[in-house]
Amino acid sequence: MDNKLEFARRLHEAMLAAGLEPRPSVLLNLFNTHYWGRSVTFQAVSRWLKGQAIPAQDKLTVLADLLKIEPEVLRFGSAVRSSVQTRRQRWDEGVGYLERETFDAFLQLPAPQRKLIREVILTFAQVHGAEQQGAQAGKAPSTPSKR
Repeated sequence: MDNKLEFARRLHEAMLAAGLEPRPSVLLNLFNTHYWGRSVTFQAVSRWLKGQAIPAQDKLTVLADLLKIEPEVLRFGSAVRSSVQTRRQRWDEGVGYLERETFDAFLQLPAPQRKLIREVILTFAQVHGAEQQGAQAGKAPSTPSKR
């Protein structure tokens, strides 16, 4: 399905959940009374609801606030939010002080050195993955391919 149509469906559902009739005139009046920038037109709001356009981030943030929904959920859906939370949880649980200290040091290196360190880490990860696969299959690990 088209991203614009999916956004329009989420916007429609959010308006209904907020107790609003999903009509351009309703959203236009509510939006323009709360938006700090230049007012949007009836045509712009109509295009949002018809799935012909997606508002810019500043407008999306205001819409989400008005409709009591998270901006990322309104824009991308709840699956993206779940994915982000899963990654964040993995990061929070799997990374300790020593790893964070290492990441900070890595980020302070010049770009060519960061590239080299990245390649070393990816090579180790590739070898480790091959070793795990070999152990599961009862084989010796293969050597990593050159990049």
